[in-house]
Amino acid sequence: MSSNSLPSAAKTVIIGGGIVGNSLAYHLARMGREDIAILDKGPLPDPGGSTGHASNFLMPVEHSKEMTHLTRRSIEQYKDMDTFTNSGGIEVARTEERVEELKRRLQSAKAWGEPAELLNPEEVEALVPYVNTDLVKAGFYSTGAGTCDPLRAGEVMRARADEYTDGGLHVSPNTEVLDLHVEDGSIAAVETDRGTVTADEVVIAAGLWSPKLAEMAGVEIPLTPAVHQMVSVGPISFFEDYEGEISFPVVRDMDTQMYERQHGNDLEVGSYQHRPILWDVEDIPSIDEAPLSPTQPPLTDDAFEQSMADALEIVPELLDDPEAGIRHEIDGLLSQTPDGAPLLGPLQDVDGLWSCAAIWIKEAPAIGEAVAQWMTRGWSDIDLHGADVNRFYEYGNSRSFVKDRASEGFQKIYDIVHPAEQYQSARELRTSPFYEKQADLDAEFFEAAGWERPQWYESNSDLLDRYEDELAEFRRPNEWDSRWWSPNILAEHLHTREHVSMIGDMGFSIFDFRGSDVVDYLERMAVGRVDVDVGKTVYTPILAENGGFVSDLTIARLGPEHYRVVTGGAAGGSDRAWFGGHIPDDADVTMIDRSESLCTLGVWGPNARDMVEGVTEEDMSHDAFEPYTAQEITVGEVDAWAMRLSYIGEQGWEIYAPMGQGRRLWDVLWEAGQDHDVRPAGMGVYGTTGRLEKGYRLFGHELELEYNPAEAGLTFHGVKDADFIGKEAYAEAIDEENTATLCTLSVDDHAPEGGERRFMLGNEPVLDENGDVLVDDEGRRSYITSAGTGPSVGKHLLMAYLPQSHAEEGQSLQVEYMGQQYPVTVEVVGSRPLFDPENERIRS
Repeated sequence: MSSNSLPSAAKTVIIGGGIVGNSLAYHLARMGREDIAILDKGPLPDPGGSTGHASNFLMPVEHSKEMTHLTRRSIEQYKDMDTFTNSGGIEVARTEERVEELKRRLQSAKAWGEPAELLNPEEVEALVPYVNTDLVKAGFYSTGAGTCDPLRAGEVMRARADEYTDGGLHVSPNTEVLDLHVEDGSIAAVETDRGTVTADEVVIAAGLWSPKLAEMAGVEIPLTPAVHQMVSVGPISFFEDYEGEISFPVVRDMDTQMYERQHGNDLEVGSYQHRPILWDVEDIPSIDEAPLSPTQPPLTDDAFEQSMADALEIVPELLDDPEAGIRHEIDGLLSQTPDGAPLLGPLQDVDGLWSCAAIWIKEAPAIGEAVAQWMTRGWSDIDLHGADVNRFYEYGNSRSFVKDRASEGFQKIYDIVHPAEQYQSARELRTSPFYEKQADLDAEFFEAAGWERPQWYESNSDLLDRYEDELAEFRRPNEWDSRWWSPNILAEHLHTREHVSMIGDMGFSIFDFRGSDVVDYLERMAVGRVDVDVGKTVYTPILAENGGFVSDLTIARLGPEHYRVVTGGAAGGSDRAWFGGHIPDDADVTMIDRSESLCTLGVWGPNARDMVEGVTEEDMSHDAFEPYTAQEITVGEVDAWAMRLSYIGEQGWEIYAPMGQGRRLWDVLWEAGQDHDVRPAGMGVYGTTGRLEKGYRLFGHELELEYNPAEAGLTFHGVKDADFIGKEAYAEAIDEENTATLCTLSVDDHAPEGGERRFMLGNEPVLDENGDVLVDDEGRRSYITSAGTGPSVGKHLLMAYLPQSHAEEGQSLQVEYMGQQYPVTVEVVGSRPLFDPENERIRS
């Protein structure tokens, strides 16, 4: 290992010598990178970032499958380096609301395959006798939890990387980066106070300094430093009879948003309950100026007063020890992002520049491995799409947005967060021309990728009486089940099926591609054949080389050398990066982002044609405008473009118009619809009830890197002659028998033990008749990928990948929800729609 020397050139430069940078270097070396440099402005082994002051415990169970799997994989790596202590961890509940959350925690543990159990107060006391169990109603015991030594792990990883590279690892501590040089849109070099290093690729893995470094290259990494308060109290006589760093489970006092963990003879007390305290990167002191380290400023005493009082309540025996005193107290700085997730992947505006930022100790080794896989082969074993740095592209990178969302998100770290919970800050950032009209109709807006999209309309409450008989058994009496939900969604659904509705804006991301090489380029990108007649549309998966899903979208041919790609709004940033990153340097292909210039209004239902053809200049008949085609139309005075397809399975069109003419588009269609009983409908119909009845898959739920199109039931394209990314794996998946198949299930009994009827929301484990979670031959566990009521079929519908042994229509299974098991039946194996299986409505 070349240590303390700065090379003049390196294939890969990693900026950051904390646990993330070290993990990435090790895994890149293991995967074949031979020339790697790690730079950090601080000394080693502790360069002064959050790696050196974190409390270093790993609680593996989260409601996110990806984060749970990443933590489990990190624990395996820490164990391999002999830097992990398996202490276990307990989350205690002081309130009944938290007890219910712990049941949900256990549900997630089963779904993701992590051992855990619920404890009564006596069982909690047996494991941590110093906890005041008079305050405790229950505990969630994660047996796999523990603590690690990330500084020692970093040393081990650097040594292993050096071994893999045969001395090709250069480590340069005490080296400050002054600038990042970009030439012709690609990263070229890293300028430091000790010289300049030319590089083929650069990874920013500098934690809370990452935005400052990204700015040097003209790009943005949206995070802010945030304070996590921690004090260390000791010596505590209770611990004197125990050897080692930790002998008892870590305790999370969830209702006070705090933790208490033994550290030798001391007790660390950490808090997230204080007010959000955000820093500016520029205000962080230098290593020379900081009394402890740059990320360990002095404790803000007044913010910690309530935390100390709550800690005295939960562990009075320890903190009342007359021999103990506060040995260490800090406002520990960590990275907080607008949604709490990491920021990973290629920064799309500079080729060769990567982000690997905002990562917790508990996920760092596995994220280093996953990003290294992404860099070396194009995909990762654990799907990282939810952490893609490009997800905030075009809307969520401003300092104001980052700080507002980070402040709100900080308060959610230990909070009970509903799956559909909406952020309240930084709203109305992206609004369609329909927004004011929808607000006048009492729309309940949800936000996705910054877009405000109606989820349902209070103005449709009168429909509840009209459809009372159909809806009676699907009203949700439990507050948790009905939070961020309304029965109006179901009424709007039924109205759409019987009459016609206007749904807009879906907040799509829209990209146009032009050029003489555009056909060959898009054939390379998509599973479906795109060399179709002008006016045809192609719904197609977009795959990684392993055959897993990168995206799922529609491509329309507008001209011989002109195509339009329409994808989900939330996938816009990552899809833009994927498509843009795969345009060959010598290809005549131009990509144009139309997402902010075109609005979309869906008109669907049996009356859609009658409503639309009265205000269009073109013939909208079935023969003139065939299903799954697109053409230009004029609606009133508005020149628009329309596709005849439907995500909810009804006759109708997606109509696209310039943003400036969108309001007029709405008015013309709304007026035309008055004679056809038109209603506004929200995304609750479009994204959940309608699509589930049709069995349509959703990227990020059913479609991800872990499953292939054969398992998802999306092989109708066959294998085209043209080469495309993932073709070999896709062809193999078609030829081989599925290990699992995506199925549609329905709930048989919403109250099998009597009492209140409950409705699953998603991510619940699927069990066999013995109560064991289903696991396929590849070790993947079955869980509910999407859930929602299908009022037209009279069932609460679920989607899940089931092992082939259980993927049989009529099969009886169970789903665990909030501590209870509910009987379910497999309705459909594969992609056949449960509603209108022959698609007669779309084709009518």
